[in-house]
Amino acid sequence: MLGPTSSPSVPPSNQKSKAIAAFVAGFVLLVALAGIQNSPTSSPVPPAVPQIDPNMMPLVTGEEPIQELFVRAGCTVCHQIPGIAGANGKVGPPLWLGKTGPSRLTDPRYRGQAQTVREYIVESIVSPGTYVVPGFPPDTMPAWYGRKLSAGALSKIASYLEEATGESPSEAR
Repeated sequence: MLGPTSSPSVPPSNQKSKAIAAFVAGFVLLVALAGIQNSPTSSPVPPAVPQIDPNMMPLVTGEEPIQELFVRAGCTVCHQIPGIAGANGKVGPPLWLGKTGPSRLTDPRYRGQAQTVREYIVESIVSPGTYVVPGFPPDTMPAWYGRKLSAGALSKIASYLEEATGESPSEAR
């Protein structure tokens, strides 16, 4: 049994060496950490891989044939569109704007900025709440919808619809 004045089994010189080694190792670690924090990065950080946001991807580009453009854009689900197969929707108004566009522009309830049928079509797609055709529910067409069409698709749709009269199913182009 060890008495009150007894020392542990490790000789004092070996104990001192271990303490010095631990102190040196701790000091080296501190210096290394300080150097890492204060040193400029030697190589530039590679740019982050761009993330694809599905909200920014267009539904159509405008390069598609007119039938495919209306179908892929989803117009046929809600609207009747002359000359477009399967465009028998009843939720939104018929899109024979070559015939109905002028009267919509002169409707006293119309509060938009369009001066031509073509401008009205673009405005109706980009800002669908500007004018709601009487007899159809408001807020049915999503406000974001126009942002999902490329400029080329929007132009092609407007060109087609401003000529559409609803009188001939052979209007497909």
